[in-house]
Amino acid sequence: MTIQLPSEIVVERFLPTIRSMLAAELADRGFSQREIATRLGVSQAAVSQYLSGEQGGEERFVDDARTRATVERIADGFDAGTMDDYEALAELLELVWAFEDRGPICAIHEEEMPALAGMGCDLCVRGRDRAVQAERETLSNVRHAVRRLSNAPKVAAHVPNVGTNVAMALPEAEDETDVAAVPGRIHAMRGGLNVPSNPEFGASHHVATTLLAAADADPTVRGAVNLATSDHLLAAVPEGMEVVAFDAGYEDRRTRLDDRFADGVPRVAYHEGAFGIEPITYVFGTSAVDAVDRAIDLVDHAES
Repeated sequence: MTIQLPSEIVVERFLPTIRSMLAAELADRGFSQREIATRLGVSQAAVSQYLSGEQGGEERFVDDARTRATVERIADGFDAGTMDDYEALAELLELVWAFEDRGPICAIHEEEMPALAGMGCDLCVRGRDRAVQAERETLSNVRHAVRRLSNAPKVAAHVPNVGTNVAMALPEAEDETDVAAVPGRIHAMRGGLNVPSNPEFGASHHVATTLLAAADADPTVRGAVNLATSDHLLAAVPEGMEVVAFDAGYEDRRTRLDDRFADGVPRVAYHEGAFGIEPITYVFGTSAVDAVDRAIDLVDHAES
């Protein structure tokens, strides 16, 4: 992978496409190739290539209605004498800015630089934003954690019927929208795990609630994963690792968790279920990956 600036995409793909489209529009309005070349700041030979179709341009720009509208507006302005070069430049810059913000330029940039995937060009448009960086790192951590969990062969047997989830909170998280997890939860299927989609913020309720209580009590705790409570799993908790039980009821659960974590956050917290509530064990870590690694260790010991 190479580092590529969005300006390179503008110069190498956007600008030739715009020039080709403008050349065609101006030719349709009776402009000569020399006049078109003067307007576009290119050679007459380049205009000839544009008009012959030798440089068709990037389809994502050509097919975008905003591109067509801008090109037609500029061509009409040049033809009527109501738009000068400065105004045409302003029109094109507005189009570039729109395309860099979750538009075609952004899409092409993400293809050229996979490290930008999912960022919506926030880096390019808004600069280095620490909050955005934290969100990106959190989502990346959850994705890695989910892959580790999916590749652990013994985990499926310990997934609750309601599904499991892997979650990680942002620093100083305040509510569920600050916690990244897998929408729809992860379910056991044919001896493996089915992960329905990539992690998103606000995708979890129960795991997020438990994690937020832990993070409030101890800010170093930012990751959690839930498994089905069983005697084998609890017996696999290493000696010296604190385990805390709590009531399974949903009513006032956050308040009760705050009370249980007041003297410190354990690495494992569980409940034994209730009417309509499946027994669940939560494993905490400093990150989603850390929590999943701890959970896999527990499962391996429980199965050995």
